Amino acid sequence: MSDTSMNIHPYSLEIIPPKADGGSYQWAIRKNGKLTQRSDRSLPSEAKARESGLGQIEKLLSGVGDR
Repeated sequence: MSDTSMNIHPYSLEIIPPKADGGSYQWAIRKNGKLTQRSDRSLPSEAKARESGLGQIEKLLSGVGDR
């Protein structure tokens, strides 16, 4: 899980490392263990992937984009 102090329950953020050296990072968001979203962009660093993923979780927690 992430080392952030913000409460993101029931979501969890998984940072997916590049498959090859010099590749890009991605993220996946799970709700109660079930895949909810994946990043649609490749990100240049783990920090950027984490920032992007947490931003998306904040949107989910605030109800933006509810179906």
